[in-house]
Amino acid sequence: MTESWVNSAERIGVDLHLELSGPGGRRAALTRALREAVRGGRLAPGTRLPPYRSLAADLGVARNTVADAYAELVAEGWLTARQGSGTRVAERARPSRQAAGAGARA
Repeated sequence: MTESWVNSAERIGVDLHLELSGPGGRRAALTRALREAVRGGRLAPGTRLPPYRSLAADLGVARNTVADAYAELVAEGWLTARQGSGTRVAERARPSRQAAGAGARA
């Protein structure tokens, strides 16, 4: 049996059990599940997330679904991404009030 990123606490330091349910498609469900894991403290700041391909294979979704979800969360400030070092939970994983206010006015 191959090891799964989603269910392997040793690889990322936490249990990453993601429930892909609710309204919208798979990308929306994944984005929501990851956001809630960060917001709820299950994914601590600095935690390295699994690569797109690994997480996509574990969840049975397309690689681009994971890439798009990660990109959306990076844009919102929940995650950070650097080529060669992977995707991590942002050190300050809550959007600033200023950024939220600017988005509401736009």
